Parts: sequence; structure tokens; C-alpha cells
Amino acid sequence: MTTHKYTNSLINETSPYLLQHAHNPVDWKAWNNETLELAKKENKLILISIGYSSCHWCHVMEHESFENDSVAAVMNQNFINIKVDREERPDVDQVYMNAVQLMTGRGGWPLNCIALPDGRPVWGGTYFPKENWINALEQLSKMYEEKPEEMIAYAEKLTEGVQKSDLVHFSGEVTDFSISDIDSCVEEWTQNMDMDLGGKRGAPKFPMPNNYQFLLRYAIQANNPEVLEYVNTSLTNMAYGGIYDQIGGGFSRYSVDIKWHVPHFEKMLYDNGQLVSLYANAYQATKNELYKKTVYQTLAFIERELTTTEGAFYSSLDADSTTKEGVLEEGAFYVWKSLELQTLLKDDYQLFSDYYNINHYGYWEHENYVLIRNKPTNEIADKHAISITELQNKVIKWQELLLKERDKKDRPRLDDKSLTSWNALMLKGYIDAYRVFNDQHFLETAIKNAKFIYTKQLQEGGNLNHNYKNGKSTINGYLEDYATVIDAYISLYEATLNELWLNTAKQLTDYTFDHFFDAEKQMFYFTSDEDTDLITRKMEIEDNVISSSNSIMATNLFKLSHYYSNNYYLKVSKQMLGNIKDRAQEYGSGYANWLQLMCDFTGAYYEIAISGEKSFEKLKEINQHYIPNKLIAGSTSKSTIPLMEGRFNKDETYIYICVDGACKLPEKDTKKAIDQLKIEF
Repeated sequence: MTTHKYTNSLINETSPYLLQHAHNPVDWKAWNNETLELAKKENKLILISIGYSSCHWCHVMEHESFENDSVAAVMNQNFINIKVDREERPDVDQVYMNAVQLMTGRGGWPLNCIALPDGRPVWGGTYFPKENWINALEQLSKMYEEKPEEMIAYAEKLTEGVQKSDLVHFSGEVTDFSISDIDSCVEEWTQNMDMDLGGKRGAPKFPMPNNYQFLLRYAIQANNPEVLEYVNTSLTNMAYGGIYDQIGGGFSRYSVDIKWHVPHFEKMLYDNGQLVSLYANAYQATKNELYKKTVYQTLAFIERELTTTEGAFYSSLDADSTTKEGVLEEGAFYVWKSLELQTLLKDDYQLFSDYYNINHYGYWEHENYVLIRNKPTNEIADKHAISITELQNKVIKWQELLLKERDKKDRPRLDDKSLTSWNALMLKGYIDAYRVFNDQHFLETAIKNAKFIYTKQLQEGGNLNHNYKNGKSTINGYLEDYATVIDAYISLYEATLNELWLNTAKQLTDYTFDHFFDAEKQMFYFTSDEDTDLITRKMEIEDNVISSSNSIMATNLFKLSHYYSNNYYLKVSKQMLGNIKDRAQEYGSGYANWLQLMCDFTGAYYEIAISGEKSFEKLKEINQHYIPNKLIAGSTSKSTIPLMEGRFNKDETYIYICVDGACKLPEKDTKKAIDQLKIEF
């Protein structure tokens, strides 16, 4: 049994990130009412340090400063030290990230912020080398002792700034949105597109799923071949790149270079869930086999490494792991040396080297290579005078061989908490994969996860909890939990025609109106009115790596307004979009999911209602087509959903194509029904 010199109160937490710090000499405490009251009682500054378990620089700062006795002595003497897992407490992270960005012009993790005993921030930054950290802490504690009034005055101004930033104003009466609004936004956006390598110009490069989902849709609806080529270039190079695990499947968070080569090696559930949806939709639109392989291989990774026996999904895998020499290094689990590849692959080494660039193009550092492709399979096959099928079979064998070999290495740490919002994003990924590829296994996995959320995270009072670990559901949910679950449940209804999922989506929506909605601004707060107040209550509106909870919510309301003939939902959805329209016009990539909704309000939006015994057969035929401007309703018997009322015929299966409740003549033939649809604006 391991004995530890120090143990602090984080030992009682369940978060893997907090538990990583439970044996630091720093007297860490968790963020809770007791800790905040203690700071007021002792009149001590609060040191808030925020990170997450797979964060590389969080580990570096822990090793340099938080494991150091002399640093800990300074921290313990002068501060109440609070460790926060940003994934468990995105509400706390939002507020102090905002404060640090206002103070320094940038943010990131680890996020370190010093606050007054009442929680108002006064100073902060990200990673600090040990000496800089000690100097800053000593100066701050001295200043609080000698000139507290100066710190309080600064904190008042900063807190006011945090409260005012990202304020959403009610835009007044909303007019209709036009195609020219969307066109001008994309035109502005193209200035920052890397047309050669994909993604945004320069480095680092983040795979931004909502950006490509919107641009794929726009390219097809606006009949814009240039934008479609950009999307395909981005998706191809991401799937070819080192950011994608060529051996085991799944994407890392981002690449540090311009060619998607060397990633920041942590693998996050939220990235992979959204990227599965993206690649599935892109396959449906283009029939590019690379996209299909990417979906299947990524889901194999999720099943192998991030899925629980209860059907939930774990959060992430760390960037760092231990080398053979016992040194903790970023990417150690994923990189290869030329000599070990030669030993493993024998006669296939030359072919493998050409395929995965064991050369200057694929070289990283310290004799390590990060596997990357830059040529299509047929080009390599031609060069080596073998058939495409033979090469594809070799690739499968290489992947199996190297995966087996890699499993002998020390594995990256697993963050084994399950977050409701991230689970919902992965659930949506599985549903989209099922919808496009009609693979029953994907649907079974999706239903198991949807039931996990329904039975474990949905509480008796109608609220969702945010976190699940060791059989315990904890932390009252945030708007992101509701928005993503509602979205996933609507999609699951469209795939299964099981009305439980649609009705639950509506119940959760009504709950958000009761506890998150600001009727004056016509937007939703990130936190429930039942939660303890922070220094401000934020509204999340900008679409980042994950779409903003307000943009997902506005889209949910748009869809539910059609299903339930609910004009209030529609009015709120339109008003929300109107509130952010000006921002979206200026900065399209930061409002990509909002722009998807703008597309829904522009041109025809179709309600496809299928009713009759053969509804599933018709549904599968419809799902072979990329139709972004539609929703699906259906049943094999009588239905109580307003959109389906009076449609059932026991002798025939009919497809109804409707726009705003006005329907064309029903069709028995799927092709004829699809011919009634106009995809382009």
C-alpha cells in the first residue's frame, strides 16, 4: 500500500483531476459553500486554480509548484486554496476565465486567479514558472495586508467588467433572415480559410465541428463548389493527419502546426462525438469512403477505451504517459521510432513508410514519428504496383499489429467521470452514424446511452444532473446539459420513432424555461436559478469547440415548435437568433451553429411525416440522402404528436412533405416524395 507524506481534503472528491492533487503539500479545498465561508471568516484571499485531468501544462505546474514544499508553504499561509475541475464546474471556469481574459488579454489552462474573500477576482493568469508564481503570491499577500482598499477598488471595477462582458441585449422586433445575410457572412469568413491545408490559416489548428457542419450545409444549399472543396480539404487532412490516431482511431484536441501533424495528444469525448456526426453527414453528402472509415474507426476507439458497462461514456484520455525509461512525456503512447517499426513490419516497412511518412514529413522530435498521410490510397498502390484491395488489407493488418504492440506501453490516464452534456454529444454521434450507415450496433449503443441519461441523470424533480461517477449522480445540471440532451433525444426520436424521446425533450425544454430563461432578454442563463450565485450569472452565446448552449437551445425550440405546433417556441427561437445576428455577421466561425439556424429560417424547411406499417422502411430510404433542411416525424400506428395527428392509414404507408404545416399530396413512393424537396436556397 502506498503511503503519502501529505493528504488534503480533495481525497474526498470523485473528480480524477481533483484526486490527482489530493497528495500535494498545498492544503487544497474543493469549491463549495463551506470553503467560501472559510475565506470570509479568516479574511484570506482565495487562490482559485482551474484545470482538467488531461491538461499537459496543468501537470507541469503541479510538478513544479504544487508538489513543492516551499511553494505550498507560501500558498497555505496566505491563501484559501481552491482546486476546480473545469469540466465538473464550467460555471466557475466561465467567470474566472472571463476575468483573466479581461486582465491579460488571453486565457487557457491551468487557469490561476486570485480573488478577494468574497470571490471577486483581482489578479490572474495561466501557467507560471515556479519563481514567478512565488513572487506574485508574496506581492499579492503583502498588498492585501498593507493596501486592501486598493485591491477592493480594482476588484469592483473588474467584477463590473465581467458582469458586462458578453451581455446579450434584446434586439427588438426581428425581421426575416435572408440568404444575402448568410452569403456576406461566409464571404467575410473565407479571408481566414486555409484553402490548401484546411482549417483556419496558421497554427494551432483546431477541428471545429460546428464550422464544417455549417459550411457543408451552406456549400450544398448555396451551390458553392469553392466552399465545398474547402470543407473536403479540411476533413481529408484532419483524417490524414497526426491529430487523428492512425492506429487506434479517434481525434486529439488540436495540432500545434499548420498541417494537422503533431497534436496536443489528449483525446476528449466532446471532440470525438461531434466529429463522428460531422464525418457521418459529410459521407452522406459526398459518399467519400475515407469519411466512413473515420466514423467506424473512431467509434471502435470510443467503444474500446471510453465506454462503461452502464453504457455511459468516460470524459478523456491524458496527453501524457510514461516512456520505457519511466519518464512522463506528452504523446509517448502514440509515437513510433523508425527502428521499432522496421522490427515489427519487416518486409512491409518501406510500403508502410511511404503510406504513413516515416520520413522528414512525418518526423517530430527525439527520433519520434507521428504517423501522417498525405497521399490517397490509390496513388500509393499505383506507385508500389499493388492493387488497392491488397493495400487496404495491409493497412488493416498494420493497424492491428501496431495496436497490439502499443497496448504493451504504459497507457495515458483515463478521466473516468461521465458528464451529461458530453455524453449527449457522443450519443448524437452514434445516432448520426446509425442514420447514415444503417448499422444496428450503433443504434443499440445509442439507446443504451440514452437510457443511462434517462435513468441516472434525469432526477425526480425533472432536472438533469451534470456528473456521474462511481454509481453516483451529482452536480445540478447546466444549460449545456439540457441543450445537448434535448438535441440528442430529438435525433433519437427521428431514428427510432419512439415518442418517449421526443416527449422527454419537450419536458426538459419546459424545465429550462422555468429555471434558466430570462424573459426580458429572451435568452437562457448558463446556470439554474436553483444554484448558488457566483459573482455573475453568465449567458453562453459564442459557438466554440462545442456549440454554445444558447445556439443549441434556439435550434431545439425551432424543431420542437414544428413537432408540437408551438408558436411560442418558434417566436423565442427567432428572437434569440435576432439577438446575436449582428455578432454572427461579423464573426461567422464563432457563431457557426447560429448560422445553421439562420439557414433553417431561410428558404423552405420541410417537415417529413411518415405514417403506416412500413414507416421504418421509408425512413431508411430517406436517410440515404443529405437533406439538411428537414425534420422527421413518423409512426407505425396512431400518434398523439400534433404533427402526426390524423395521418395514420392501416392499409398504406404514406410520406407527407409539409412546410409550416401546409402539406403536399401524400406519396407512397419514397423517390417521388424526395423529388418534392428543394435542398438549395
